[in-house]
Amino acid sequence: MTTIRVVLLLMLVSLLSGCGYNSIQRKDEGVKAAWSQVINQYKRRADLVPNLVNTVKGYATHEEKVLTEVTEARSKVGAINVNAEDPQSLAQFQAAQQGLQSAIGRLLAVSENYPQLKADQGFLQLQAQLEGTENRIAVERKNYIDTVQDYNSYIRQFPVNLTAKMFGYKVKPNFTVENEQQIQNAPTVDFGGAAPASSSQPAPAH
Repeated sequence: MTTIRVVLLLMLVSLLSGCGYNSIQRKDEGVKAAWSQVINQYKRRADLVPNLVNTVKGYATHEEKVLTEVTEARSKVGAINVNAEDPQSLAQFQAAQQGLQSAIGRLLAVSENYPQLKADQGFLQLQAQLEGTENRIAVERKNYIDTVQDYNSYIRQFPVNLTAKMFGYKVKPNFTVENEQQIQNAPTVDFGGAAPASSSQPAPAH
């Protein structure tokens, strides 16, 4: 009886391997790893916001509205417990992140009215870090989108789709983009033409 069970188990393992079970596991783990990288970069951006707000506040005391907007946008991002398996949750997360990105852009634009702020080394370094983070976000988002697309395409194929259905693996939601070409390359981020972080000279007035 034991021998029969072993033979049946070996047959089952062989059958699952031939139907893509192991590949499903590998691709599913790949999606999870790619999502972790996306979250890491978004968190890095959010962590930069308090320092940015405090630096701008030191020079632009009358810009309370913009300072409040970026702080509130960061709070909305932090309040979302995103579930990447849930399309609605992912959409809410994406909307909140876009809101924070827009608020940061408005805050950085304030620097154009404050030459001393534009020349502040701490501010310039924060700009450089934000630019790098935005590029990393774009790269990791694209990687995640590609990884999910690969996973979704795979589990829809026959006979893999039968194995996926048997073990409860479903198509995963993905990021939506207004312009798909936009995710092909990391964007060039322009925060008002400020000087690079390594420069000690203020940016020229416009």
